[in-house]
This record gives sequence, structure tokens and C-alpha cells, in this order.
Amino acid sequence: MLLAKVRGTVVSTCKEPSLSGVKFLLVQLISETGDLLPDYAVAADGVGAGTGEWVLITQGSGARQHPGYEGRPVDAAVIAIVDTVSLDSGALYDKRHDFS
Repeated sequence: MLLAKVRGTVVSTCKEPSLSGVKFLLVQLISETGDLLPDYAVAADGVGAGTGEWVLITQGSGARQHPGYEGRPVDAAVIAIVDTVSLDSGALYDKRHDFS
């Protein structure tokens, strides 16, 4: 699993028929220090995440383990919306206090 921040949505009117009804999000990966990395991914959203939220994504075969994604050409999926991230040095992220 990877930490990422939802940066926006991806809309496609022409797509593989099995992807009909799947919401796609543009996510930017987050480092262990909470900094945004230059890496982006498009992930199927299975949890209803919104722009600006921190999420957990899974990639590869793990993305197809989500109910409804079996047999679909999905390589990344949002599997959780993050509430808090804590390190041994203290809190890194708290959804209640993030105003970005």
C-alpha cells in the first residue's frame, strides 16, 4: 500500500466497457515525511474519496481484489481514506486539522 493525496478526478467518456461506472482519481504519492512526491497515478476509487484527502492505494493484483474490480483492467485502487498518520516522532497527518 502507498500513501497518496487526491489531486483531482479523471473523466473518460470512451473506455473499456468493463470500466463503465468506475470513478477515477488522480493521486500524488506522499513520502514518509509527508512531502508530496513527483509521482502520480490514476486509481479507481472504491471508497468515495474527495480532492485533497489523503488515501491509501494499492497497485497491481491487489487493486483487483476489491469487490467489483475482479477481471477489470485496474492497476491501482483507492482502498481507504486516511484519518491520521503517526510516526515515532509524533503526528504526521490528522484529517481534522488539514486545511489544504
